[in-house]
Amino acid sequence: MIDAAVRELAEETGVDPGRVFPASQTPVYIEYGRVPARPEKDEPDHYHLDIGYSFVTDADVGRIQESEVRGAAWYRLAVAERLVGHRIARAVSAPAQID
Repeated sequence: MIDAAVRELAEETGVDPGRVFPASQTPVYIEYGRVPARPEKDEPDHYHLDIGYSFVTDADVGRIQESEVRGAAWYRLAVAERLVGHRIARAVSAPAQID
C-alpha cells in the first residue's frame, strides 16, 4: 500500500518518488465516509476509504495535477496543523525511518 501512496503523491504533486521515504510502515490515519455525487466529474454518490501515510523528503513540490489537487506546498509544522488539523499530529508522532 505504501507504494501506491508514493505513486499518488508523485502523480498529484510532482514530487520525485525516489526522494520520498515512509516515516512509518503503519498508516497514520484511516477514514471511511460518504462522498456526495459530483456530476461535473461524472461521479455518483459513493463511499471512500482513505488511508494516509507519513513520509519524509527533501524534494521540492513539482507540477501539481490540477484535476486532483488545488495546491501543494511545504509548511512549518505549526502552520500545517492549523491548515490540516489533527491528522498532522498523528502523522508526525511516528519516528522517521529511512532505510
